[in-house]
Amino acid sequence: MKPSRLITPVVSIYIIFFVIVGFDSVYSNTYPAEKPASDDQTSSPESWLNQIDMHWGGRLKAIGSATFARDNTIFEPVGTGTYLNLDTDLRINNDTFLEDWGHLETQYEAILVAGRAREKREDLKKIFPDFEGGTIFLGAPLKDDRRFMDLTHTLKDKDSYLVLQRLDRLNFTFKAGWGSVRIGRQAITWGNGLIFNPMDLFNPFAPGDIQRDYKVGDDMVLAQLTLPRSADLQILYVVRRDPDTNNVEADRNSLAGLFHFPAGTTGFDIMATRHYDDYVVGIGSSGIWGGAAWRLDATATFLADGEGHNTRNYLSGVANMDYSWNWWGKNWYGLLEYYYNGLGESDYPGALSNPDITNRLARGELFVLGKHYMSTEIQLELHPLLKIFFTGINNMQDPSGILQPRAVWNVTQNLEMKVGANIFYGDNGNPGSEFGGFIIPGTNIHSRSPNNAYIWFNYYF
Repeated sequence: MKPSRLITPVVSIYIIFFVIVGFDSVYSNTYPAEKPASDDQTSSPESWLNQIDMHWGGRLKAIGSATFARDNTIFEPVGTGTYLNLDTDLRINNDTFLEDWGHLETQYEAILVAGRAREKREDLKKIFPDFEGGTIFLGAPLKDDRRFMDLTHTLKDKDSYLVLQRLDRLNFTFKAGWGSVRIGRQAITWGNGLIFNPMDLFNPFAPGDIQRDYKVGDDMVLAQLTLPRSADLQILYVVRRDPDTNNVEADRNSLAGLFHFPAGTTGFDIMATRHYDDYVVGIGSSGIWGGAAWRLDATATFLADGEGHNTRNYLSGVANMDYSWNWWGKNWYGLLEYYYNGLGESDYPGALSNPDITNRLARGELFVLGKHYMSTEIQLELHPLLKIFFTGINNMQDPSGILQPRAVWNVTQNLEMKVGANIFYGDNGNPGSEFGGFIIPGTNIHSRSPNNAYIWFNYYF
């Protein structure tokens, strides 16, 4: 069976299982069985099914957006203008609990991406086959060509729209007194970064993501051991395929461990991993100071080869502090974060010729090309149901960056609306800047992403 066909039998098996268990639950409530004479029911089917507790939920996301493609943006070679777009994402979640020893998690997604922006990206790919839509803020790819299980199935792939379905979670957790083991497609987050997170090597959120309720899953085994004094140890093994051969390769996998322990009001993390061909060690801490929360992370990466540009070993780190206060009778929140990317370069066209950088961009593990970044976020609660946000991410060397103003309104208990924009700024001349734009080597494409505005609805059920 080809991996790309795995999603069909898996979905079928789960539908049959859920229908049987759900029907039994309804039947048992409507027509309760008579209590047998024997008190020993541990081996009966009814007793086994009564141990199963199922919970359903999900989210429907719909985003209407306008992309303002002007001169000196990536869309210039295929025509500029204002592109209207519609993206939808239906997610159906199931949690099945087997008393207190087991947990089966399944999350299904159906995704529609449509509009002129997608159409223009497809036009660019026809001109430049290696073009992927930009170099920054891409996030973890939804394609499963690197993952052990191919649980993504494309239903329609046209120039103007794409429809696909996928399983973003499919894992089982075994729980015991010493801890737990989870196997299958799942998501995990390590590190203390809130916008950038160098310790989070496994499908981190992109810095420009404004909604982080669901992280793209990976195929892995996670063991978590509970230790004395509120400490714990996590051991992680991620299995991946080589996208060129479709074979599982040892140099594509990750084996990692994270030891967490508290000391007073301060928490500490120590990480070590073999990630692809490289070795990464990291240390982090977090605590409280004067009513503000602070966090520090640092990683050292030891590259396995010398293909990069004098980047055989490098350091990265993040430091942030956030604080909440009341001002003018309103609740405020502020965040300040500094990020150092030891792999970064000031020559951005040259950076795209560095395989150490481009490989991490393609894997959704690195998002920027420079070295020093300062980010800030301000939140104002105008009403318990209405909040105003402003996020700014700034390359300190250019300077250039992205501004993200937005408002979030909880329309009802289950319906949320967001209105906002993504505005890129910086020098777009010669040689340009990271966010303002520069010429991508080997093309006449200007790297600057176009500004856009959106209205976003989330309905939870």
